[in-house]
Amino acid sequence: MSAKIAVLAGDGIGQEIIAATLGVLECLQQEFGFAAELEHAAIGGAGYDAYGQPLPEQTLAVCQQADAILFGAIGGPQYDGLERDLRPEKGLLKLRSSLSLFANLRPAILYPQLADASSLKSELVAGLDLMIVRELTGGIYFGEPRGIRVLENGERQGFNTLVYAEHEIERIARSAFDIAMLRERRLCSVDKANVLEVSELWREVVSRVGLDYPEVELNHMYVDNASMQLVRAPRQFDVMVTSNLFGDILSDTAAMLTGSIGMLPSASLDANARGMYEPVHGSAPDIAGKNLANPLATILSLAMLLRYSLRELELAERIETAVGEVLDRGIRTADIAGAAASVGTSEMGMAVVTALRSAASR
Repeated sequence: MSAKIAVLAGDGIGQEIIAATLGVLECLQQEFGFAAELEHAAIGGAGYDAYGQPLPEQTLAVCQQADAILFGAIGGPQYDGLERDLRPEKGLLKLRSSLSLFANLRPAILYPQLADASSLKSELVAGLDLMIVRELTGGIYFGEPRGIRVLENGERQGFNTLVYAEHEIERIARSAFDIAMLRERRLCSVDKANVLEVSELWREVVSRVGLDYPEVELNHMYVDNASMQLVRAPRQFDVMVTSNLFGDILSDTAAMLTGSIGMLPSASLDANARGMYEPVHGSAPDIAGKNLANPLATILSLAMLLRYSLRELELAERIETAVGEVLDRGIRTADIAGAAASVGTSEMGMAVVTALRSAASR
């Protein structure tokens, strides 16, 4: 049976990294018999340019009918002056909310070939394999009321609401425990329970869910300490689960431990493991169209798509192995090259395709 994959290239370097990744997908179809139907749709700035909305109705319909979504990047300085509801980022937030993609999986894996590219000493990060599970559809990004108001003295005041219901905390906690069961069975829940009532509830609910997972070692950590520990001793963590805002910050911190944000994939899943898969980096408009972007995070996002939504575990492992072989050969884009010579986006994509074809012929 053919899988339906929605392809949302978006803005900036999104077009280039998706093109390189679709080359890998085409190779899977040709060499390994993978069956997939692709449907392309506009989102973000591209959606606004074409339809006047960052998430056009046509795009949402395509995504609702898909088994999985492959996403590039959104945003650019040309959209900064738009009303907030029309900005590219609003399209992404609305898509996540509309599809109930509440569980964001952000792996931080340091390939041994890139140990020297990390901003930390190699002895601290060698062997790093961390998964951050971020709640994605609740918290302060979606809480109401929100806005900017004028006080009686004429001063403006900005305000947002941080709110979580028990069911929202429970479902993300269960997702994190389930993932921990597949790994080293250690889970760290990150909150700010010493200051925030919402974090008190978070800690209480996560602890209660933990009773259903006696095999998993659960501990709690305040977010300020967690950020420090990620830099001090990152390998102490296996799986971390946290709220939308804290997860946004901590996952980017973890990204730098791996040497480049251009290496990191992510998944956003609903309750049935249907998901959207995207690199964690942004649209990088300064290098868009220059064949400079690293496509490996997007290619590895395709591997996650195959693993989590389509259950094509063998194909996912083939992609990951091919990426490792490319790095073994010393092939690097500029962000991970250091003093070595670098290749472009399309060349890196073709290198992964070549490794896949070589494996298929063995």
